[in-house]
Amino acid sequence: MKHLQTLLLIEAVAKAGSIRKAAEDMNITSSALNRRIQGFEEEFGAPIFERLPRGVRLNPAGELLIQHIRSQMSDLERVRAQVADLSGVRRGHVSIACSQAIQPYFMPREIAEYRREHSGVSFSVHVRDRDAAEEDLRSYQSDLALVFEPRHHAEFDVILSIEQPVCAVMSRDHPLAGREKLRLRDCLAYPHVVPPPAIGIRYLLDLAVGRMSQKLAPSIEADSFEFMRHYVLNDQAVGFQFPIGLNIDGDDRFAIFPLGERDVPYGKLSLLQMKGRILPVAPARFANQLALSLVDLRLPAV
Repeated sequence: MKHLQTLLLIEAVAKAGSIRKAAEDMNITSSALNRRIQGFEEEFGAPIFERLPRGVRLNPAGELLIQHIRSQMSDLERVRAQVADLSGVRRGHVSIACSQAIQPYFMPREIAEYRREHSGVSFSVHVRDRDAAEEDLRSYQSDLALVFEPRHHAEFDVILSIEQPVCAVMSRDHPLAGREKLRLRDCLAYPHVVPPPAIGIRYLLDLAVGRMSQKLAPSIEADSFEFMRHYVLNDQAVGFQFPIGLNIDGDDRFAIFPLGERDVPYGKLSLLQMKGRILPVAPARFANQLALSLVDLRLPAV
C-alpha cells in the first residue's frame, strides 16, 4: 500500500500549505517529501501544486486530485469496516458535524448509546454552523452533519429532516415568565440575546422580524448558546433556542416558551451526508440510530 502513503502525503501538504510544515507533521524530511511529490507529478503527468514564495497550494488539477484522494480514503475505510464486521469485530470511526443546539444533550446521549453496543467505535464531534458543516461534508472531514436550516440541499443526501419550534428562554423571575403564551413581539420589547446570522436560529428570527414593524435590536450577539443560556440568568433578557438544545424538564431556573409557527418559522433540522457517498459501516449504523431518535422528536401532526 505504498501508493496510499503517497496520497496521504499529498493531502498533508495540501492541508499545511507548505512542504516543510507537512514534512514535520508526517515525520519525514522536506527533501524526501519534495521528491515524493515530484515523482508523483511525473507519474501523474501533470503538476498538482503551484509553488509559491512561502509555500505551495493546489492548482486546478490538484483540486480535482484531492477530492479523488478523499473519496478513495473514505471508500477504503468503508471496506475496512466491512472486513472487521466479517470477523465479528465492531470497530470503526464516526465523524459528525453538528449545530451547537445538538451538542449539550442530544449528541452525548446518542453517542453513549451507540458505544454501549459498539465500544470499539470512536467518534469525532465537530461543532459547526450550517455553512461550515456543509464544507466538512464536501471535504470528507465529516461523515455526517446534523444541522439546522442547511443551505445547499442539492449537494447532499438528506437522510431525515424534522421541524423544531424556536423557543424563547428567560430566567424564572423575568417579567414575561408568568405568561401562559408569548409572541415574538413580546420578547423583543425586552433586551434580547441572539446568535450571529450564520447560525440557523438567527436566520429564522430575521425572517420573522422581516414581517413585523419591530426589528431585532439585540443587547448581546454571541456565537455560543451556552453563553446565552447563562446570560439570561444574570439579566432581564430573552434568548432563543431550539428544544433539542434545552434540558426542558431538568432545570427549573429557566422559563421556556415555544413560539408559534405563524410567529416564527419552525427550524428544519436535517441529517445529511455527501450525495452519492457510500458511508463506512459505523457511520451508516450511527446515521440509522440518529434517524430513529429524531423521528421520536417530530412535532405531532395538527
